[in-house]
Amino acid sequence: MIPIIDFSGAFSPDGGSRQRVAAELARAASTVGFFYMAGHGVPAEVVDRQFELARRLFALPEAEKQAMSLRRSKCRRGYEAIGDQTLDLASLPDQKESYYCGFDYPPDHPFVVAGYDSYGSSFWPSSIPEFRDHTLAYMTLHRGLCETVMRTLALGLELNEDYFDATFVDPQITLRLLRYPPHPPAASGKLFGAGAHTDWGSVTTLAQDGLSGLEVLGPDGEWIAAPPIDGTFVVNLGDMIPRWTNGRYKSNLHRVINRNPHGRDRYSIPFFYAPRCTAWIEPVPTCIAADRPLAYTACTAGEHMAEMVRLTYGADYKRG
Repeated sequence: MIPIIDFSGAFSPDGGSRQRVAAELARAASTVGFFYMAGHGVPAEVVDRQFELARRLFALPEAEKQAMSLRRSKCRRGYEAIGDQTLDLASLPDQKESYYCGFDYPPDHPFVVAGYDSYGSSFWPSSIPEFRDHTLAYMTLHRGLCETVMRTLALGLELNEDYFDATFVDPQITLRLLRYPPHPPAASGKLFGAGAHTDWGSVTTLAQDGLSGLEVLGPDGEWIAAPPIDGTFVVNLGDMIPRWTNGRYKSNLHRVINRNPHGRDRYSIPFFYAPRCTAWIEPVPTCIAADRPLAYTACTAGEHMAEMVRLTYGADYKRG
């Protein structure tokens, strides 16, 4: 069961209200690693507009989309066609079309000069002039939500609310627009819209259109449907969280299969929030104990992300 958490108390100046949300989040984090976020404050029309822009982007001529190809980017942003990524290495290539973008960093920023993923400039569709400004505004709202999630997680771990703040100076941020065509009726059991995977960063917020398709692996090993619920985002924790909590909190497997009975494309919009690439990820003090041996080797956030890119896109992945 994926819980619904009213997050309005997390934005309250009242410490008791924030602590109550922290307790609910801690329960979700230690079991399924997913929850529905209600009370987030993002206007419905902002979300609806982003979906409209996503549909327009994927309807562009193929040549225009390929001009924004991920392979031409120096920072892993841009368009990718169906079959370009394989999230579950035991399955067939994913049946999804996608577009990555993020906040633009100037060319003289040290992380851009170093060539780190997620730092640089996005390809913005020139034939949709309003796309860039709305998408940047959408990302700004979701960055604020993720900052609040991290502060709430810190409270639940008996840390100061600002414990993680320094690791999110110049964070790795990616917005991804996704289109899933209908699942073929006679498809192989190894074909998915998105194969089973965990997310690589710290927090993901997900907006879904009106169609189901997301499934989450439950504690009993069964897949749980995570259908859209009006007025909420699905939020899940990424791989940095179990590394920080020494396995106490979960980064859970999930997948997508677009089996809707209407035979329609399914659209979703995940926002990925990760620490800056040079942040050192090791267990926090409250998650180290004699009866809880270290479960992960410490690494930088960038090292983990680079390894996951290599695994899901192949060892021959080249950037522009």
